[in-house]
Amino acid sequence: MQLDHVSYAVSPEEFVSTVGRLGSLLGAPFQDGGVHPRFGTRNFVLPLAGGMYLEVVTPLDHPATDSAPFGRAVKQRAELGGGWLGWVARVDDIGAAEERLGRPAVDGHRVRPDRVDLKWRQIGVLDLMDDPQLPYIIEWLDMNQHPSADARTTVCIRKLAIAGDPATVSQWLGEPENHPLDDVDVDWSAPGAPDDDDDAGSGLLAVYFETPDGIVRID
Repeated sequence: MQLDHVSYAVSPEEFVSTVGRLGSLLGAPFQDGGVHPRFGTRNFVLPLAGGMYLEVVTPLDHPATDSAPFGRAVKQRAELGGGWLGWVARVDDIGAAEERLGRPAVDGHRVRPDRVDLKWRQIGVLDLMDDPQLPYIIEWLDMNQHPSADARTTVCIRKLAIAGDPATVSQWLGEPENHPLDDVDVDWSAPGAPDDDDDAGSGLLAVYFETPDGIVRID
């Protein structure tokens, strides 16, 4: 099981400025990722080395935003002030996750500005909304069209900082507690106490990126 991408959610008003800020911090440009028509969101992506990418995503003023779980999750995070929405694990066959979780994956797709239609299957967004320490799981139908396929940078993700319980996450993923991902380290910390500003108390806190200028931590 590998890390596929990390998602940073913001309001429409902060979308462009956040893309510019994160791109400047990492020394690499984002690409317009297009619209998720089924989810009521749109994104910009930064293809990274190692088969991963960074996504900045924002909700649209669209009925799907309030009906689709991913749209609701993005809108909820944006309304809380924006920040890390979560992390996403990639598998070659999502069937094992469907069997373990007892429900089917859902189809997803987005059309890039060059009209290429990216397609995937995913499971676990509702779990992420209920318990932000959990990733959701994705299977891309064509890895040749994966957002990292045309990466033009050596920037890569080295470590995730997550507030949560590693035993809970590993059980949900079906992976060893001390090694949930094949290619990225995880620093665990105890969840914070829920409060008015952060009703989750757990989740993705920060991502460490390796860049030509050294390690950059983005909170």
